Amino acid sequence: MSRLTGRALNSEWGIGAYHTLYREDGKWYHVLKKFPGALCDANGFVRFDTEDDYRSCHGVHVTVETNSCHVPEGISSLSSYVRVK
Repeated sequence: MSRLTGRALNSEWGIGAYHTLYREDGKWYHVLKKFPGALCDANGFVRFDTEDDYRSCHGVHVTVETNSCHVPEGISSLSSYVRVK
């Protein structure tokens, strides 16, 4: 069984991002560093066109010092979430 990655989902789902990260539950990620960027979970994704869109998104908490991005309710709770599966 191969490991699911953001890079693979970016291609498979046609997200069109430069940096894509995957987390099955959609609640914790490393910090996106290139834009457009995307966060994926097992069923869909949220794409951010710019770093400002990412950092100002309500529900997304970015902490550069710890290189972490926390989405307490999961990315599926965000209004820009695109369900794929």
